[in-house]
Amino acid sequence: MERLDGGSAVPRDLAGGIVALGNFDGFHLGHQAVVGHAVARARAAGRPALVATFDPHPVRHFRPDAAPFRLTTLDQRAALFAAAGVDAMVVFQFDGDLARLSAERFIAERLHANLSAASVVTGEDFTFGHGKSGDVRLLAARGAAHGFTAETVAPVTLDGEPVSSTRIRDALRRGDPRTAARLLTRPFAVQGVVQHGDKLGRTIGYPTANLDMGQYLRPAYGIYAVTGRLADGRVLHGAANLGIRPTFDPPKELLEPYFFDFTGDLYGQPIEVALIDYLRPEAKFDSLDALTAQMALDCDRARDVLGAL
Repeated sequence: MERLDGGSAVPRDLAGGIVALGNFDGFHLGHQAVVGHAVARARAAGRPALVATFDPHPVRHFRPDAAPFRLTTLDQRAALFAAAGVDAMVVFQFDGDLARLSAERFIAERLHANLSAASVVTGEDFTFGHGKSGDVRLLAARGAAHGFTAETVAPVTLDGEPVSSTRIRDALRRGDPRTAARLLTRPFAVQGVVQHGDKLGRTIGYPTANLDMGQYLRPAYGIYAVTGRLADGRVLHGAANLGIRPTFDPPKELLEPYFFDFTGDLYGQPIEVALIDYLRPEAKFDSLDALTAQMALDCDRARDVLGAL
């Protein structure tokens, strides 16, 4: 799958495509419905299927001090789009220039001139343009003037409520990764490069692969049963602490997975850690012996959870 700059014209072989347009952070069930509709339309018409997304998220532009909230990185979204059958991902760089662009100019310049879209597919609540002045009705009306159609996909519901990124974030914040996974159709996963830490874990028999949380949403702090996918495709089982390690000083926020029955050097390597189940909140222990005893119990419980997958 190709990755393209939304500020430039697409290559000729990708012009005239069916474009799924949205933020798609998380690429949950609702997002999958929008992209799936675009891909199906493209295949039926013999046209390329494109996804147009924004990076950084518009909220990050307008509220740079907002707490981290992302559910996926751009690289993770690219992999998910490719698996859904998309031919190209178009990335609109969300900066001051794009924020000031009127809805009419966004349609004329970005969707018509740059993407040469034959059809644009969005969710029903999609808004765009300066001050969110554009909606799906304007997109349909002005799209027709530029020679492309606009289609919307209704919200997807699960358990009687619409699936949304907000609903997923709420589940993760309250320590409910299983509900988040149902809405996402996969576990919430943090991707990063393993960094050197203070190596205290290895002194008590639990060496960890430390990841910075970056701009990811912060789920509830605590201990999780996790899986880890290595760069070579291997999947490991483990238990992880997400938080600030209250037993140690100074505190430092990290995701620290310990992988069962694994020996090897992961420093500097990319891994993706998926949160499968929440085991308990963070706790401060009076001694390393007490911490080590609890970690053994946590690992036993994590093995049981992961063994049932």
